[in-house]
Amino acid sequence: MSNLVIDIHTHIIPEHMPDWASKFGYGSFIRLEHHKPCCARMMQGDKFFREIEDNCWSGDRRVEQCDHHGVHVQVLSTIPVMFSYWAKPADCLQVSQFLNDHIGEVVSRHPKRFVGLGTIPLQDTDMAIAELERCVKELGFVGVQIGSNVNTPEGTEFNLNEERLFPFYEAAERLGAAIFVHPWNMMGQEKMQKYWLPWLVGMPAETSRAICSMIFGGVFEKFPKLRVAFAHGGGSFPFTIGRIEHGFDSRPDLVAIDNNITPRNYLGKFWFDSLVHDKMALKYLVELAGANRVALGSDYPFPLGEDIPGTLIKDAGFDLATQQQLLSGSALEWMGVEAKRFV
Repeated sequence: MSNLVIDIHTHIIPEHMPDWASKFGYGSFIRLEHHKPCCARMMQGDKFFREIEDNCWSGDRRVEQCDHHGVHVQVLSTIPVMFSYWAKPADCLQVSQFLNDHIGEVVSRHPKRFVGLGTIPLQDTDMAIAELERCVKELGFVGVQIGSNVNTPEGTEFNLNEERLFPFYEAAERLGAAIFVHPWNMMGQEKMQKYWLPWLVGMPAETSRAICSMIFGGVFEKFPKLRVAFAHGGGSFPFTIGRIEHGFDSRPDLVAIDNNITPRNYLGKFWFDSLVHDKMALKYLVELAGANRVALGSDYPFPLGEDIPGTLIKDAGFDLATQQQLLSGSALEWMGVEAKRFV
């Protein structure tokens, strides 16, 4: 299929979920209130989090909208608030398995239209690896989605360079599993509640935090076969790479303490989605990273996403070969699959 369109950044959640807080006896786990047909409120404890519609859980509804928008394949991942890294590992594993089983069911009903990414209890490396293996070997997923940082039941938080994660990276590399990094648990959000700033300012910073942590922590050096993609066009990272590189050069005593290879060297060794909402920004990103490292991502079905997936790519003035690379070629390489899977 020469005009294949693959969206690597879409979110899904089951229509009905257990009341995890009652089941486990603690925590502000997400629950759904179905208050009218085809709509539900996502509630975090007693606090309203987000209104969603049936396209957030129904595979059939998604197929209808994909057909309308000309999207052939969606890569499905959970909504990041569901990561639940703050929960007890065994409880988080149970939530993860429930979410992953749902994605597996949706993919199995529409195997030519959907691809699965699992979620894992990243606060416990052994459990995370076990669920990663189940996702790949039993559910047939191409990989997993992880957060830009990991908070823990103990109230601590760590970045993606933490050595405790290295066995997970080794397992992902061994299994050939793709990794999609999505911002969440935005740093400083308690200080910028007004104007939706956690989503507008915090998320881009979170993604850069994740990329820099993995570069400076030597993750890409130690695990060169990892296939990692970052959401939202890499956030603020592509547009501050000059500052990041200058900091590395001017203060290696502070920056180059775990990896002495310049950060610019890693451009082209990981992927970005295309969700930057601006033609000039997309052109810059493609020039910076290469068209083969930028893949269509829409953040479907949420308001900060692209209304009609692929519009920015098609309207940015790229030649047809570059367009097709962005619309599917890069996604196929990142996932490690061939186009014939979807024919």
